Amino acid sequence: MEINELTPAERRVWDAFPRGEGVDFRPSPDEDSSEGDSWGPERTLRAEVITALVLSGAPATGQVPGLNVRGARITGKLDLKYAIVPYGIRLRGCWFERKPLVHGAQLRALVLSDSTLPGLTGATVSVDIALRLSCCRITGPVRLQGARISGGLFIRRAVLGDPDASDGQDPDEEPLLQINHAQIGTDVIAMDLTVHGRTRVNGAVVGGQVNLDGARLFAPGGTALHAENLTVGTDLRAMRMEARGRVNLSGARIPGQLNFAHARFVNPGGVALRASSCVIGEVWLRSCPRLRGEVNLRRSTFDLLHIEPDTWPERIRVDGLTYRTLAPHLPAEQRLPALEREESGYLPYAYEQLCAAYRTVGDELAARTVQLAKLRRHRRTQPRHARLWGLLQDVTVGYGYRPMRAAGWLSALLLTGWIAYGLEPPPALKADESPQFNAVFYTIDLMLPIIGFGQEGAFAPRGRYQWLSYLLIVTGWILATTTAAGVSRSLRRQ
Repeated sequence: MEINELTPAERRVWDAFPRGEGVDFRPSPDEDSSEGDSWGPERTLRAEVITALVLSGAPATGQVPGLNVRGARITGKLDLKYAIVPYGIRLRGCWFERKPLVHGAQLRALVLSDSTLPGLTGATVSVDIALRLSCCRITGPVRLQGARISGGLFIRRAVLGDPDASDGQDPDEEPLLQINHAQIGTDVIAMDLTVHGRTRVNGAVVGGQVNLDGARLFAPGGTALHAENLTVGTDLRAMRMEARGRVNLSGARIPGQLNFAHARFVNPGGVALRASSCVIGEVWLRSCPRLRGEVNLRRSTFDLLHIEPDTWPERIRVDGLTYRTLAPHLPAEQRLPALEREESGYLPYAYEQLCAAYRTVGDELAARTVQLAKLRRHRRTQPRHARLWGLLQDVTVGYGYRPMRAAGWLSALLLTGWIAYGLEPPPALKADESPQFNAVFYTIDLMLPIIGFGQEGAFAPRGRYQWLSYLLIVTGWILATTTAAGVSRSLRRQ
C-alpha cells in the first residue's frame, strides 16, 4: 500500500505508530462505541491499512513503536492470521465492521477494551502480555480455544450476544465464548461479564485465579458454563453469579476456593450444578437461594463444603462425595433431610460421610444421631420381619445409640414388679427353706437371667401374677439382647 493513498485519519495513525503515540478520535471520553456505524470519514480507518502498518511499519530511532488508537471506525476485515507482531496493538473504544481475525498469530499484546465487535476469531493465538476485552459489546462468537496467553485474560463488564436470542438454546449451536483448552499464565478476570449464550472453558489451564463475580450467564435449556476438566492455580470465584442453564465443572481441579456465595442457579427440569469427579479445596455455597434444578456432586473430594440446608434442591446426587468438614455447623436433624433427596435412594456412604464430618469437629452426639438415622433409613429397605426386629431395637434402645432408653424400660418394669409383688407376694415353694421374700430382687431375678439372687427359684406366683412373671422374663430377655446387639454395633462404628 502506498503512503499517499492514506486518508487524513489513517495518516495520523501511520505517523504516530513509530513512536507508539496515541491517537484519540473521540469527541468526549464517555462516548459509546456502539454508535460507531454512524461515525464519519474523519475517524474511519481501513482494516487493511492497520494490517499493513503493524506488519511493515518501522520504529523511530530510539522509540518503542505500537498501535494505540481510541474511538475509530474500522471497516473491512482486520486479518492478522498467523502474523508475528512484536508490538502492542491497542484499539480501545473502536467500532469494527467485521470481526478481527488473529487465528494462530503471535502478538505482544492485544487490547480491544470498550469496543464494539461482531465477534473475534483467535483460536491458538499467542499473546505475550495480556488480552483485554473489558467493557466490550460483542454480538458474535469469541473463539479463543487453544490460546496461549502468558499474562492474563480480561473480560470485565463485557456483554456478549443478543439478549433476545438467549431465551432458548440449540444444543448444536456454537458456544458464544470459547476458551476451551487455552493456557492462561496468570488470571482470567471476567467480573460482571454478561453472556447471552453458552460459555465453554473445558480443559483450560489457568495459572492464577478465575474471577466470575457478578457474571450473568444465560443459556436456558442448555449449558451456561461448560468447564469440564478446568485446572485453576488458586481460586474460582463466582460470587453473586447468575446462571440460567447448566453449570458443568466435572473433573475440575481447584486447590483453593470454589466460591459461589450468593450465586443463583436456575435450570428447572435439568441439572443446575454438576461438579462430579472434582478435587477442590473449599466449596462455598453460602447464602445461595435454593438451586432450581438438580445438583450432581458424585465422586468429588472437598476439604470443606459450606452449604445451608435450604440451598439443596429437591433432588441431589452425592454418591461417592467426600468432604472433611461441613459448614455451617448445625444440628444433625437439620442436615439429615437432604440425604432423603438422593436420586439413587438409600446410600449408606452418604450417612457415613456426614457422621465422619461431625466426628472431625468433635460432635459425637450429632454423629450418633446420623448413625441412628442411617439404621432407620436402612430399615425401610428390609423385608417385613427384619423391619419388625429393627423397630423393636429402635424403640427399646435406639439401635444402641440411645442406651438410656433401656434403663428407662427396665426401671418401669422393675417398678411394676415391685408394686405388684409387694402387694401380693407369691407363695414359697418350700416354706422352711425359702429366703425372706424381697419384691425388688425377685423382679430383678425375673428380668435379668444373668443375675441370680435366689428369689426366682424359691417362689411361685399364681394367676395373673404368674402371667406378669412371664412378661417380665420375656421383656427382660428382649431388652438384654437388643441392648447387647446395639451396643456392640455402636462399638464397631467407633
